[in-house]
Amino acid sequence: MDRSGIAQPQYYIATTASPADDRARVLKYGKLFLVFDRHGDVQTSGLGEQGLFNDGTRHLSDFRLELWNERPLLLSSTVAANNFLFTADVTNLDVSRYTDTIAIPRGTLHVVRSRFLWEESCFEKILFVNHGLNDLEVPIRIRFDADFADLFEVRGTHRERRGRRLDEEIHGRSVGLGYEGLDGLVRKTTIQADIEPVNASEHAMNFELLVRPKERIAIELEICCQPGGSRKSVSYAEGLSSASSSLAGLADGFPQITSQNSRFTDWMERSVSDFQMMIAGNPEHNYPYAGVPWFSTVFGRDGIIAALQVLWLNPEIARGVLDFLAATQADRTDPVADSEPGKILHELRRSEMAVLGEVPFGKYYGSVDATPLFIMLAGAYFDRTGDRPFLEHLWPHLERALVWIDEYGDVDGDGFVEYARHSDKGLVQQGWKDSNDSVFHADGRIADAPIALCEVQGYVYAAKLAASRMCRTLGDATRSCDLELEAERLRTQFEEQFWCEDLGMYALALDGRKRPCRVRTSNAGQCLYTGIVSLERARRVADALLASEFFTGWGIRTVASKEARYNPLSYHNGSVWPHDNAMIASGMAKYGYKKLAGQILLALLDVSSEVDLHRLPELFCGLTRRSNEGPTLYPVACSPQAWAAAAPYMILEACLGIHVNAEHERITFDRPFLPEGIPQLTIRNLRCGKCVVDLLLERRGDSVLVHRESKQGSLEIVTIAS
Repeated sequence: MDRSGIAQPQYYIATTASPADDRARVLKYGKLFLVFDRHGDVQTSGLGEQGLFNDGTRHLSDFRLELWNERPLLLSSTVAANNFLFTADVTNLDVSRYTDTIAIPRGTLHVVRSRFLWEESCFEKILFVNHGLNDLEVPIRIRFDADFADLFEVRGTHRERRGRRLDEEIHGRSVGLGYEGLDGLVRKTTIQADIEPVNASEHAMNFELLVRPKERIAIELEICCQPGGSRKSVSYAEGLSSASSSLAGLADGFPQITSQNSRFTDWMERSVSDFQMMIAGNPEHNYPYAGVPWFSTVFGRDGIIAALQVLWLNPEIARGVLDFLAATQADRTDPVADSEPGKILHELRRSEMAVLGEVPFGKYYGSVDATPLFIMLAGAYFDRTGDRPFLEHLWPHLERALVWIDEYGDVDGDGFVEYARHSDKGLVQQGWKDSNDSVFHADGRIADAPIALCEVQGYVYAAKLAASRMCRTLGDATRSCDLELEAERLRTQFEEQFWCEDLGMYALALDGRKRPCRVRTSNAGQCLYTGIVSLERARRVADALLASEFFTGWGIRTVASKEARYNPLSYHNGSVWPHDNAMIASGMAKYGYKKLAGQILLALLDVSSEVDLHRLPELFCGLTRRSNEGPTLYPVACSPQAWAAAAPYMILEACLGIHVNAEHERITFDRPFLPEGIPQLTIRNLRCGKCVVDLLLERRGDSVLVHRESKQGSLEIVTIAS
């Protein structure tokens, strides 16, 4: 931090130019993802965010199709509803020969680019159709390059040294580009065509096609990016068949949610497709990666919250997340990794800079909240499934997490869990708002560590109650009572030290000298989610969050508009985050304020109707909603992002008051509510243990009627009226 009190950037995503395409397209499969423009090209301009990345390294930094030495004219492009296949329709520009006479009018040659990812390859078919009356001799150039930049380099982190570029390997129909990193690993990109090019170099393949009238001719490409070299090439059709088979099971795990409100149905379809894309092909089974492009890897906090959001729909995600995080739970103290015994993983990366320790995120534990959230998810998963064998398997890890909370999380023994980084490479702020300047006092001064965030105390409170329930199930009544008493002591102490009567809000945090950060933020709203807030203060918090200083019309800001560091264009100090809004809405509903939760649901529904592909981004700017204008997008937001995609499911769960109990084969609707914009809702293939049910919900005034349309198994449906 400099003398002016301005926090300096840390692992900042540099923005030195506008994005190459404000509606970029994204494909992802496992560790591989591709960001490109609507033509299907990878552009070198803009933020440099486009490219084909594998395991945190960019294997393709330039990829362009040219016809007659020009970029073709875009007609349309889209990504299929299931996020698997990209298709673009392009055509030729007017082609002149030697004079100003147009020899080939635009629109004569129709080109269809189709593309998908599978395993560690990008497959593309380029189909050429001649709609003219004469033969066409079509010169085609496919330009490419691979800079093998680490994702953190792409984000703007400077490196003193890099590895060495290897000599290109050109063999008939293939071109191989290679790089040997400072970590000793050789990374290769192989571009292979199914027909012989006229010539090829390290930067391009050139083809000459004779396309007769009405004839259809295709070129197929495979771009393989594997550490150490490429595997045996497969055809486009073989890859398509294999990928389609592997993805088919994903959709079966999620119920289908539709409504008479077509906008809502579109949003639900996109959301579930985005969420499935963040899981598909990942080596970590049923673990959603956080977001593309910057966070396409395992994050503890993100994975846990995303699993909580979809738990009522698909508990297998929670099981996958819990299993992986238990397996990677810290077992030693390492200041560089911010790890301590029992702590839950923050982030996992395998890129060159991470392996070398140039950034600390190879296996990094610098989040204060992932550990209590881990316990919360375990309790919620057991409540949903009654899976006792898995609970018994998980219990030693939960015990270690509880020990971390008491012995390492509460550094000074004051009853609150706080954080301070242990090395100068680690994150300064270790809550979900991890920008350097996100925790501050009313005058704008950055708070000194160790810092106790308000929502983290709520997570710990909920974690101890969840652990108490699980202890009771496992037969340890004494430990169960002790945990319940510990939770109640924390709740009482939290009310005494965090509540700010003049603000009508809980303080953002306590700083290292136990002084409250008297700032109104959305963090207090997440305290509603965990239930730590007293009944008499919950309504004041809820009303404040939907007043104009917080609520933009599109959602709730992270920071109220009159606070010192409020900036609606910032990452954490005034922007709107869908997952944050979902947790707040869920908390409001738990305290009985379902109409307020419905207001947030409708606001985010409006956002989905205004953004490309109905896809909620990681965040958007916190500017007040203006008539006849859409939300203002944040330029370097991840899109898709797992917990943004899953946000509507958490709010819907809260509004419906739905509780799925597989152990007793019962689904309960506790005072179900639907906002006026959603008069009817259908949920198909909702699983409850071995039972499957289709449900129809209808809004009648302020009530909701629940109809069972079909079922498999002896399932009980219970509706608790208002």
